[in-house]
Amino acid sequence: QVQLVESGGGLVQPGGSLRLSCTRSGFTLNSYTIAWFRQAPGKRREGVSCLSTSDGTTYYADSVKGRFTVSRDNLAKTVYLQMNSLKPEDTAVYYCATRPLATCRGGIVETRFGSWGQGTQVTVSS
Repeated sequence: QVQLVESGGGLVQPGGSLRLSCTRSGFTLNSYTIAWFRQAPGKRREGVSCLSTSDGTTYYADSVKGRFTVSRDNLAKTVYLQMNSLKPEDTAVYYCATRPLATCRGGIVETRFGSWGQGTQVTVSS
């Protein structure tokens, strides 16, 4: 079983930046896919970014493309989501989730991810 812990959320002004971290522990594989999701109050959870170490693909939702960047540190078993030019509509609880192997090609299918973190709140407000 894989455990995921997110960190790095907080309050930031519009136009600011935050970097979220998702650290894996437990039974981890070297080949995996991690996705970042977010859920704003009253809205459905949406997948915003994905990184696959299995085939090297990445994916970004149109709403964050050009502003968010996903990366990883293998030694730290951590995946990062760098969020720049933040907007009030980016306010949400952000979750990371993982599944073995897989790909980010074609986008993110939430139901395929079995291990989830507890979430971290991001608030963009002046």
